Amino acid sequence: MRTEVVGAGGVRIGVRVEGNDSAPAIVFVHGWAQSAKAWELQFADPELRRRFRLVAMDLRGHGSSDVPHGGYDDPTTWAGDLASVLRFAGEPAVVVGWSYGGLVITDYLRVHGTRGLSGIVLVGAITEIGRNHPGGLVGPAMRAALPAALSDDLGVALPALTAFSEGMAAREVPGPLAQALLGTALAVPPSVRGALFRRDVDSADVLAAVDVPTLVLHGADDAVVDPRAGEYAAGKIPGADSRSFHGVGHLPFVEAAEEFNTSLLSFAEQRASADARTER
Repeated sequence: MRTEVVGAGGVRIGVRVEGNDSAPAIVFVHGWAQSAKAWELQFADPELRRRFRLVAMDLRGHGSSDVPHGGYDDPTTWAGDLASVLRFAGEPAVVVGWSYGGLVITDYLRVHGTRGLSGIVLVGAITEIGRNHPGGLVGPAMRAALPAALSDDLGVALPALTAFSEGMAAREVPGPLAQALLGTALAVPPSVRGALFRRDVDSADVLAAVDVPTLVLHGADDAVVDPRAGEYAAGKIPGADSRSFHGVGHLPFVEAAEEFNTSLLSFAEQRASADARTER
């Protein structure tokens, strides 16, 4: 089912909802120049659908969400958008952030703390952005794509985004999926693709204050977000668990979908059980 919620500043945020409406929620936050469609293999997983309410948002400027002129450099904007989705999904929820989605979660933490969160899963994620911020280290595929991937000239942007899409995975992915990733990136306006990079964010204190269980998942061969960015987040967040997927790139939820879904299911079930005991 597709619906929408009202995010910060009245912006409409597209949301996909599947699974068990009476169960605890898992909220998925996608990465730069992608959409909720990225989580197709999680929404198709029978156990995740049976045990949880699955909610995936389209970031502002992406997918079916509104494309406002501004707000992309403001942590309170991203925090407000995610807060609206969490209220819709049902709190407390496990929130899963891939790539830039990890920075959106960090923005939420900066403004709201861990209110409404049962647990956090960071997937090939950045938690910082800008020069000399270790939580935002990127890999060769990302460096090679910029700045051309931000251009409004199709002749410049298309080759860069094509190479970037191909560089996301370390394992072969089905052709239709590869084309869908590229098509989704092209559908994001160049102005939005660029706006997301015009930030300078340090998150050391924010990560150190996290007081809910956190799982950090990263492909060992990620060429988009350097695995050291994941290691940094795992080292800053108290008690965080981490797992590296060997031979996997920036798409562990696609390249190693079965392993990824098993890890996510186990983590979310642990959090749901803990929350149920607390409510008694």
